[in-house]
Amino acid sequence: MSSYLIKNHLETERLMIRPISTSDHDFILELTNTDGWLAFIGDRNIKNSSDAENYIQKILQNENYFYNVLMLKTSNQAIGIITFLKRDTQQHPDFGFALLPAYEKLGFAFEASTAYLDHLKNANSDLTIIGITKPENVKSINLLTKLGFIFEVNQINELGETLAVYKR
Repeated sequence: MSSYLIKNHLETERLMIRPISTSDHDFILELTNTDGWLAFIGDRNIKNSSDAENYIQKILQNENYFYNVLMLKTSNQAIGIITFLKRDTQQHPDFGFALLPAYEKLGFAFEASTAYLDHLKNANSDLTIIGITKPENVKSINLLTKLGFIFEVNQINELGETLAVYKR
């Protein structure tokens, strides 16, 4: 899985994509408490900077979890994340994304996702990747489809929720 790690950063026209660090705690506190995150990803019980730092530390300690921060080149403002997770419960790694609400619908998620998926393809050309989302998360489904993911199956998770699995 280490070949999927972005060592330093990737760049797109408007963004820099870099690995998450504990110094991102304030940004993660804000992101994980947005309405979209809470509705479609779930409450991670991150209520302060210390909680956010602990959350990031757990991610960094998991060799199968890669979180990358999307930053505007013009201001170094963190605006979102891209994730790549190899979960024990899934056959293929899971690709995900989340943006602060002010940066949605501006093409940033597509721009960053395209660059990251190209990076993954260059690291392993025959890699199968999935994207998992709630069926009512139309924005994520539209982006996954635009990125070439195809609906595969609905699954029920450990909480009894229905999740739509897309494959690329």
